[in-house]
Amino acid sequence: MPKTDIARRVYNHTWKLDPIVRSLLDTDFYKLLMLQMIWKLYPEIDATFSLINRTKTVRLAEEIDEQELRDQLDHARTLRFTKKEMIWLAGNTFYGRKQIFSPEFLAWLANFRLPEYELARRDGQFELAFRGRWVETTMWEIPALAIINELRSRAAMKGLGPFTLDVLYARAKARMWSKVEQLRQFPKLRISDFGTRRRHSFLWQRWCVEALKEGIGASFTGSSNVLLAMDNDLEAVGTNAHELPMVAAALARNDRELAAAPYKVLTDWNQLYGGNLLIVLPDAFGTAAFLRDAPAWVADWTGFRPDSAPPIGGGEKIIAWWKKMGQDPREKLLIFSDGLDVDTIIRTYRHFEGRVRMSFGWGTNLTNDFAGCAPTEISGLHPISIVCKVSEANGRPAVKLSDNPLKATGDPAEVERYLKFFGTQDFVEQTVRV
Repeated sequence: MPKTDIARRVYNHTWKLDPIVRSLLDTDFYKLLMLQMIWKLYPEIDATFSLINRTKTVRLAEEIDEQELRDQLDHARTLRFTKKEMIWLAGNTFYGRKQIFSPEFLAWLANFRLPEYELARRDGQFELAFRGRWVETTMWEIPALAIINELRSRAAMKGLGPFTLDVLYARAKARMWSKVEQLRQFPKLRISDFGTRRRHSFLWQRWCVEALKEGIGASFTGSSNVLLAMDNDLEAVGTNAHELPMVAAALARNDRELAAAPYKVLTDWNQLYGGNLLIVLPDAFGTAAFLRDAPAWVADWTGFRPDSAPPIGGGEKIIAWWKKMGQDPREKLLIFSDGLDVDTIIRTYRHFEGRVRMSFGWGTNLTNDFAGCAPTEISGLHPISIVCKVSEANGRPAVKLSDNPLKATGDPAEVERYLKFFGTQDFVEQTVRV
């Protein structure tokens, strides 16, 4: 595949619309796995997803042109899965399993299109929401975030000449390659690309994926981006996300069902998947609360993805819990994925080496590390913390707490209710950068 000259591509194109999302496969693999579960078990549930900009100092509606945003969202709604993509999903082996997606689900997916959206401006921010059946709105999360982030990057680079852009991308490439050189010193390290949601651009994410494939070889285990995995003959990686327990908790009719919600979704997940897909995401309402009340069978699962606790502290707590439950941590897997940079990856790897199996999902610091690369300072090239979360399920408010209180989302009164119900043990407040 010939390499794209990204700087020239940014500067020279004259199309009326340069689409950011060109395929429905340009999404994270866990969205398709969760989608099949939602389609099978929860087809009648309504769920609203809402854009949340945690970096309040960045006024997105003043950086991004509203009409450009509408044009990109409208274009995404025209997309359908292609025959080539459907054949690949049906025939490929994922996590060692053939036909992980049922023929009935794929037949439904072949006709899928993204539903309508609602867009408004308020106080310098965009209010972007997707309302409707959960089985449809869930698929907006990743393309919406990719569109917002790339439009912001494009806005920041408007007016830069071709040589300035050359310097910008040359410095970003050199920075990326220096990270590769650091990581290749640890041949047993396992890293995958988790950078779709807050990437600088699709072309840049593709460059980073290809660089990792060449640079660290077998240590690069795949990409969460399904399109890039298909195009680069890589493993598509990912399991499940916070929206599952968030919806289950929102639908709970009493305290007993609320307490059971995090484990009910694991039971549902186990109906469809097994083996290396049995990964627990424990922090939706706090890891300590999850471990405190977890049924014994949770300890038999393959591993955990501690997503919002400090990686070493969070990993130690899970290892201690495994030991308490009579499990050998050396046979278990920890997947670290929250705001990782090279130093954090290496420090965490060295800390746990030989004590547990490890994998690292490398996100924003992989695919959107441009700060300081331009010849002049451009604030719009600094990544921001932006998410698209479930805000309602069947008209009831949805909440995420996490182990970092600054990452909590939801109606403030409901957040307070959840905090009282689940507790705040081991919560650690950390600045949210990405």
